[in-house]
Amino acid sequence: MKAALLCVLALAATPVLAERADRDKPVNLEADRITMDDAKQVRVFEGRVQLIQGTLIIRTEKLVVTQDAEGFQKAVASGGDGGLAHFRQKRDGKDEYIEGEAERIDYDGKSELAQFFMKARVKSGLDEVRGQYISYDGKSENYLVTNGPGGTVVAPSASGDARVRAVIQPKNKQPGKAASNPAAPPLKVAPEITTKE
Repeated sequence: MKAALLCVLALAATPVLAERADRDKPVNLEADRITMDDAKQVRVFEGRVQLIQGTLIIRTEKLVVTQDAEGFQKAVASGGDGGLAHFRQKRDGKDEYIEGEAERIDYDGKSELAQFFMKARVKSGLDEVRGQYISYDGKSENYLVTNGPGGTVVAPSASGDARVRAVIQPKNKQPGKAASNPAAPPLKVAPEITTKE
């Protein structure tokens, strides 16, 4: 039996909208080294890179930003603490944050598409998805999560079932109370997916 998992989650009940006011805030960048090529519109930031724009924080080892003729930017963040690039941003109009990490994070400002490659995790409020690849479409507010790099789906290996994971909290729960089900066993995480306690 071929076992593969492709999970498409539409989180319309909890739209993941970034803090709109961040767009008008200045971008503050720190790095050990910055290389700028104005002719090609490429900027490379290397070494303990930290980008802050309003509530948006990106921490990575390397950040490459390119700009097209229309002024739209693409960014690729790679490496960082534990080999992972990290980001955090406040949701618009809510006291919640969007957080994510992966070995590589690609963001296209024109299409509003964010892609997370290898050891990927995205958390919005109390909801969380994990896999080897996560794509988030900011326009449609849809996630695609797969267990293979670049959106491929792979069969389980002999050492584990290599499945994606999702935790979706009920939306009608009382504020301040975490949902729990004592009868449900804890999720078993595949060996290739790291977890933080």
